[in-house]
Amino acid sequence: MVDAPTLLPEGRTDDRTRLGYAMVATAATLFAVNGSVSKVVLDSGLSSLELAQIRATCAALGLLVFLLAFSRASLRVGRRELAFLAAFGIVGVALVQWLYFVAIHNLPVGVALLIEFTAPLFVALFARFVYREHIRRRIWVAVVLCLAGLAVVVEIWAGVAFSTVGVTAALGGALGLTAYLLMAERERRHRDPVSLSFYGFLFAAALWAVVQPLWEFPWDVFDDSVSLQGNLSDHSAPVWALVGFIVVIGTMVTFSLLTGALRHLSATRASIVATLEPVVATAVAWAWLGESFGAAQLVGGCIVIAGILLAQSAR
Repeated sequence: MVDAPTLLPEGRTDDRTRLGYAMVATAATLFAVNGSVSKVVLDSGLSSLELAQIRATCAALGLLVFLLAFSRASLRVGRRELAFLAAFGIVGVALVQWLYFVAIHNLPVGVALLIEFTAPLFVALFARFVYREHIRRRIWVAVVLCLAGLAVVVEIWAGVAFSTVGVTAALGGALGLTAYLLMAERERRHRDPVSLSFYGFLFAAALWAVVQPLWEFPWDVFDDSVSLQGNLSDHSAPVWALVGFIVVIGTMVTFSLLTGALRHLSATRASIVATLEPVVATAVAWAWLGESFGAAQLVGGCIVIAGILLAQSAR
């Protein structure tokens, strides 16, 4: 009878941890599917910039509605914080999403994500040399694994087997994602993740509105239907439905799942589970779009993922 009260909380803790893992795994899977959906949309006539613009704008509007309904107080922002949030939205959200769309438009989805997911490696190196944090020695093993694995993936001995534009965009996306992670980690002490995401998308949408005013956006493309390509080329879907999936499922639902998971898991554990994304994305792109990896890409991909996992646990 004495042990019963102790065992119950432990059971609940385990249940919450399992829920956190399930939420991250679900988000990673949805993000992975979103990659193939985005690639189909990019072939419908929308450019990478236009897709990034509509995604950020609609996500900002959706999150604003949610916050107005459930957490109006979190919308308050001070003058000093405003500049930081603007930088977060422009660098950490707008540029990362745009570069990601450029990358998957020119590379197989799995290759683009493998390169972009090296961001935790740069986060650990930044923490070591800028923040002067103690970093486990395994980070140097992670550096070697990631560099060697990426060299194998892009077949550097053959002069890079993939689009130079795509590889460059993916590397730029990795650096932008590094900035996003570091800035989000800093701001999480002062602001909840939902309102932080809202302001990120808001300033991203504002940037794209300056680059391309909304009245110049090719709204008529939403009336078109586009082939689903690859193994689903006999089927088609309206562009508005595919973009709706990207905004609602591939952005708002996934970000909500990740935000909720952090209540049950540490950021390090969550990021390790999120490494499922390039793996699942490769499988989805193979089954749907017919994208396939050669032996070199499969071996190199496994090496990169091993390096990423080491980097995630180095801080």
